[in-house]
Amino acid sequence: MNKTARHIKLLMPILSAAYGVAVIYVTAMPVAGDNPTVVGEVMTWLITLAGIALTLFLVHRVEPRVFPSARQFPLKLPKVSIIAGLLLIAPLWLVADEYIVYGITSLVHNLQMKPLTYTTAELREDLLSSVHAVLLAPVLEELCFRQMAISPFGRRGSQIAVVVVMAILFGMLHVRNFPGAFISALFYGLVFVWSRNVWYSVALHAGCNLTATLLAVYCWLQLGEMQMTSTPVIILPDLKVIVASLLLAIAGGLLLKKKR
Repeated sequence: MNKTARHIKLLMPILSAAYGVAVIYVTAMPVAGDNPTVVGEVMTWLITLAGIALTLFLVHRVEPRVFPSARQFPLKLPKVSIIAGLLLIAPLWLVADEYIVYGITSLVHNLQMKPLTYTTAELREDLLSSVHAVLLAPVLEELCFRQMAISPFGRRGSQIAVVVVMAILFGMLHVRNFPGAFISALFYGLVFVWSRNVWYSVALHAGCNLTATLLAVYCWLQLGEMQMTSTPVIILPDLKVIVASLLLAIAGGLLLKKKR
């Protein structure tokens, strides 16, 4: 690696975050406003697919040539059974993340919780945007904030340091939900470093977003009562959701152990 590449490598976390924010901003433009339309959502999907294609080219073709260490993080897709196991574990992580954020935040703030409700219009809007949130956004965000930023660094200590930096930047991107986004990004980054495969963190990220969508349906159907606070955004599921998440995580863990 030449001197110029070494200097660029030190800036990769910032450059990756800036690139990720720019691409995400462009993909969100068609749905900007209070009343997103189906046409706007479809445009967002198409632009996001283009962003994913460009990012895959950068991390697969360009980055390994500039930073040889990036080759230790190949883009090989894991087996379907592994993805399924991670998706089953994701609900428990989302529940744990919310309660961790609640516990930490309540130490410094007096949180005012209120029952979470969903109107039919709100649910329809969430279901429309969930296609992007579950299938596309996790791929783009993990490629930008994990693969592109972390893979140039060869040493485990440096990788962990970048994980923390990217978690802070990822949390800042989510503004009101900074604590939850920071902790989740920290988790996704550590999974990426441990597995050396970005699709592991993509699966967990997508599983969490899918769980959030299913919880909206659960709340709309009035199957249970969940509590929330708006600043920061914290949603505390009830006992039924916790038990169901635990059972799913056990099934997912057994599936991963079987296919290890």
